[in-house]
Amino acid sequence: MLDTSVLVLNRVYQPIHVTSVRRAVSLLYQGVARAIDDEFRLLDFESWAELAAANDEAIHTPTRAIRVPRVVVLVAHAHLPHHRVRFSRLNVYARDESACQYCGRRRARAELNLDHVIPRSRGGSTSWENVVCSCVACNLRKGGRTPEEAGMRLLRQPSRPQWTAVFRAAARRALYRQWIPFLGLADAAYWNVELRD
Repeated sequence: MLDTSVLVLNRVYQPIHVTSVRRAVSLLYQGVARAIDDEFRLLDFESWAELAAANDEAIHTPTRAIRVPRVVVLVAHAHLPHHRVRFSRLNVYARDESACQYCGRRRARAELNLDHVIPRSRGGSTSWENVVCSCVACNLRKGGRTPEEAGMRLLRQPSRPQWTAVFRAAARRALYRQWIPFLGLADAAYWNVELRD
């Protein structure tokens, strides 16, 4: 239980990290973070420890059972880390959601490869804007031609992603229901918009 995942938000409720329950409880105890309950209240360690623990989602101490927090908010940290998304096979698969960008079928990573939209033999670059996931069949069909020459169409234009791979992957699989309101951009906007009378 101590090694399961907890979503860490900065003080403006933007996801910045995924950590372990062990680390999250330590942050709560030190006063560096607050836990969010099911009603979206921020609770310090003592308030959190007073909540009734669910039977399978608890840390047991000699004197009590403490509910496992699934989302914590840092008290002072407001900035998102500025990460340049590394151009890698894994991140291209994440950007394209492991789907062939020609036929749209989702495949296991072993059944996908990377395709240069404009072939390298024609001066195409190996970059975010020119490389897409492709299933083996579509890649063979396209060969050394452009999609137009092969009579194929890209489902979406490739571009450099504006996310960090950790949160893109976490958003797709949303390990815990408590994470869902904080991982989608629309949901994050809902929680971060300034309220007016």
